[in-house]
Amino acid sequence: MRRLALEAGDKIMAVYEGPEFDVKSKSDASPVTEADEAADAIISAGLRAAYPDVVLITEEQADSHDLTASTFLIVDPLDGTKEFVQRRGDFTVNIAYVENGVPVRGVVYAPAKGRLFYTEADGRAVEETGPFAKEAPGAVTPLAVSTPDNGALMVVASKSHRDAATDAYIARYAVKDMTSAGSSLKFCLVATGEADLYPRLGRTMEWDTAAGDAVLRGAGGHVVRFDDHFPLTYGKPGWDNPFFIAYAPGVRLHKEPAGA
Repeated sequence: MRRLALEAGDKIMAVYEGPEFDVKSKSDASPVTEADEAADAIISAGLRAAYPDVVLITEEQADSHDLTASTFLIVDPLDGTKEFVQRRGDFTVNIAYVENGVPVRGVVYAPAKGRLFYTEADGRAVEETGPFAKEAPGAVTPLAVSTPDNGALMVVASKSHRDAATDAYIARYAVKDMTSAGSSLKFCLVATGEADLYPRLGRTMEWDTAAGDAVLRGAGGHVVRFDDHFPLTYGKPGWDNPFFIAYAPGVRLHKEPAGA
């Protein structure tokens, strides 16, 4: 999974750093580029060869969205296409393995930022420091969530999908610093301790979150549903997520306000 993410990242960066590229719209009006499609082809071929008996769900193959499974591989070959199109760098390659509804292994690679996060064989999360050789992992730093100060929280929120409801929820906390990030990098910033809290009050799909969720869990963090604070599970009908909150244990979560 690590090697495939790096190979896909090379292809993505070749498009990103090249001349103008075409941007098409999918049926849901979201953008897709040749980089999404090329990365998906690399990852899908590699995963199908390595794990022929495991269900594969990928954003770019609509036929896979009709499948149902509780144990499966799930891929977003280029998460943050809007960031990619605007050449802002906050995009990632996401590959995850979900077992009985729980994301237990994940790789998140941000090729334009040179950051690579993944779970090792024991499930613990690490960040590898480059340069990244495809044949074997290099030096890694174990990840651990912060010990949050509820009087001075570090919050990360979406760069492209911030809205008034998110801002209103964040305003219920004592925030020391707030940063914006694109794609699944937000999970990884909580996993590294660079942020304590990431609320998402907006539509996401399981392929957007599974890899980052696995990395955060492997660093000791939690991802829960926004409405009832139960753990976010995977393999849901249609692969849609509810609103959720990713956080470091110790953050005193607020319930949504009455009438919200």
